[in-house]
Amino acid sequence: MTLHLAVALAGDSFDAGYWAGQVRRADDAGLDFVTFEDSFGRHGPDAVQVAARVAPLTRHVGLVPVATTTHTEPFHLSTALATLDWVSRGRAGWQVRVSADPAEAALLGRREPLPVDELIAEAGDAIEVVRRLWDSWEDDAIIKDAATGRFIDREKLHYIDFAGPHFTVKGPSIVPRPPQGQPVVAALAHGPQVWDALDADVFFVTPADADHAARIIRQIAPEKKIFADIRVGGHVPADAATFNGTPIQLADLIQNWWVASGIDGFRLRVTDVADVTGDLVPELRRRGLFEPSTKPVLRERLGLGTAVNRYAVRPEETSVA
Repeated sequence: MTLHLAVALAGDSFDAGYWAGQVRRADDAGLDFVTFEDSFGRHGPDAVQVAARVAPLTRHVGLVPVATTTHTEPFHLSTALATLDWVSRGRAGWQVRVSADPAEAALLGRREPLPVDELIAEAGDAIEVVRRLWDSWEDDAIIKDAATGRFIDREKLHYIDFAGPHFTVKGPSIVPRPPQGQPVVAALAHGPQVWDALDADVFFVTPADADHAARIIRQIAPEKKIFADIRVGGHVPADAATFNGTPIQLADLIQNWWVASGIDGFRLRVTDVADVTGDLVPELRRRGLFEPSTKPVLRERLGLGTAVNRYAVRPEETSVA
């Protein structure tokens, strides 16, 4: 058994070469995925677009951009993220975020943000809509039948018919079902307000130590993958534990937390991926704690299992009694 390892990138560079260099280092080191920070008010490129730009330049690493549900139509999120999954050949993910900042609302000329609990409920509805849209094409919906002039089997496209307090979406999607079926959905969670409300596959949590991490894990459904966030370097106050020390000391901390808490992995917040790949990854590998996965698809890398299409007819449903 090996721990999972990821990095969180945040930056405002519009230089594609910068982002390609950072993500290639993560790819070459065998990291499981990279997350790309984003918000409406941030000066910098769109995270989903950055992930799409570096996708053809990388081979294995997962690409998980932040995309905000507040003020954003879930239909658009669904198509953008499904496209990223196609471009990356099954390596896409989505870090869900909400915005309670009135200044961000003003940028879009939209309503004032809802209270936080309602924003999270809205995000939960957005995740449900996006997941239904990803399933709205069955895997074999494209038939390319030249003899009959049919490209799609319309019987294998489904209306999602979602109606809730925040969205009403008919569907189906305009993009075929992603290669993963369901790209990986992740969320930063400081407490049960998030992990009890959102249908995410991965939660990033912010424990102070190994005992705190163990207490958090006991509160979250066992099928979820839990990553502890650690900020590497820097002295600015952060919501996550901050580490300042040598790569050997960081490897000691990761080993202690992983063994003592049962955490699935770590997401290291860095300014440069080389801070992780240079000495830390070789040290973790030397200790037998981290072994890069050979799985090319992000869901498989994380051990999440096959995403079954909710609209597809099962063989047992067509059997004669």
